[in-house]
Amino acid sequence: MANEKIRNVGPKSAAWLRQVGVRTLEDLQRIGPVEAFLKTKRAGFRPSLNLLYSMAGALADCHWTELGDTAKHELIAALEAAEAANPIRNRWEKGAQRSAQRDGDGSAPAAAAEEGDGFGDGDSGVRELTGTHGDFD
Repeated sequence: MANEKIRNVGPKSAAWLRQVGVRTLEDLQRIGPVEAFLKTKRAGFRPSLNLLYSMAGALADCHWTELGDTAKHELIAALEAAEAANPIRNRWEKGAQRSAQRDGDGSAPAAAAEEGDGFGDGDSGVRELTGTHGDFD
């Protein structure tokens, strides 16, 4: 069983699963189809729900199309609950979160926003744009 191929999973999905540590049916049984699906999404792949159904079918030892509507709805509900508990953020959201943590929440007081040109040198930026070479000595 340790080297057994996961039923219903094609080569592309199998490669995705291998990259997230799900190599055998035993691995899939250990973490479950919902967690395996989320690991795949968190790794940056874009799996469809068919992968989720395929893994559930493999555990039930049936073709994924033989899963009933009730089983599919339960899988989707479990997936939504797991995503709500630990949301998957894309790289832009992660970058924005890091910037907000580093710089504060990003909202400046209104008075501070009006002062200066944003470079922290206390002027309005007009001199830099309209000054002569003598202004920079």
